[in-house]
Amino acid sequence: MQSILPSDRLARTLHRVVGFFAIACGWWLMGLSVATCVEMLGRKVFSFSLQGVDEIGSYTFAVVGAFGFSYALITRGHTRVDFLLSRFSGTQRGLLNFTAMITLAAMGLFFVYRAYEVVMESMALGSTAATPLATPLWIPQSIWLLAYIVFAVTALISAGYAVALLMRGAMGELNKRYGPQTLEEEIESESTVHLDKGVPAYGEATP
Repeated sequence: MQSILPSDRLARTLHRVVGFFAIACGWWLMGLSVATCVEMLGRKVFSFSLQGVDEIGSYTFAVVGAFGFSYALITRGHTRVDFLLSRFSGTQRGLLNFTAMITLAAMGLFFVYRAYEVVMESMALGSTAATPLATPLWIPQSIWLLAYIVFAVTALISAGYAVALLMRGAMGELNKRYGPQTLEEEIESESTVHLDKGVPAYGEATP
């Protein structure tokens, strides 16, 4: 799958960080799946419960979703409504894709701001979950905040590269990296079939 980032040192580091959290979330989901199966069998067959699996599952949904924003962003996995975008010229599409990236970065910062307020409020009030585990809410919320920080940093760095491309007038490359995936790219991302060779390196001229 084509990344929106170039292949310089900063981008490679960001890829590794985001990839680490994506893999960690994957392992956590597999572990939660096993715990859920044990919980179901325990209740039906052995009349016991692990207690708290459903609660942990709700925290997992929020945290994994937030970490997933970053991975979807750098791999161009976010859903884009593009039925009108193709009707614009290359320059107009570049400006729209640039605006979308800047807006997403601003939204990432807003997420961090609001999540931070939630964590601080939970700590100040000593809030706990109304469940058998009575989990102090600041613990899962802090992991949730970390996920949004990763997303905000990813979006800001991506927006910085978009600004550099716009300043150079490289609209073709900006559209390649920040525009919606083509049908060929979607097929390639979901399979091992390589249909499109032509994504230039960062800084390379495009026709």
